[in-house]
Amino acid sequence: MDDHTLDPNAGDVRRIEVITGAGRRRRWPAEVKARIVAESFSGEVPTSEVARRHGIRPQQLFGWRREARAGHLTQAGEAAPSFAPIVAEAAGAGAPQSRPAMGAAAIEIEIGDMIVRLHGRVSAGVLAEVLAVVKSVR
Repeated sequence: MDDHTLDPNAGDVRRIEVITGAGRRRRWPAEVKARIVAESFSGEVPTSEVARRHGIRPQQLFGWRREARAGHLTQAGEAAPSFAPIVAEAAGAGAPQSRPAMGAAAIEIEIGDMIVRLHGRVSAGVLAEVLAVVKSVR
């Protein structure tokens, strides 16, 4: 007997699943994308949960976030999200620097003409990130 037989008396019963509904890609209006991206940037819930709530894959949402950072996806009247630039001044430049009152824990690092001050408890990971940024600026 051949696998393509439609004989109802054939021994094997096979299950066939019929999928109905939209069989094409969904089109998302830019306003909806921007609203979902803004929700994911809020930081209140994980990005994966935001994606799940809206019925999309996290990878798709991360792609939209990348578009938003590049300025290609914004709501009307809204600027693209951006980071604040680092401004480094020489120790002698500008007004004299006053040292804030040091608490129980503080780290002060002088690298050339730069001074980095960290107050409070600082994890090794945070310290490594700060030093990486200082190294990239120099």
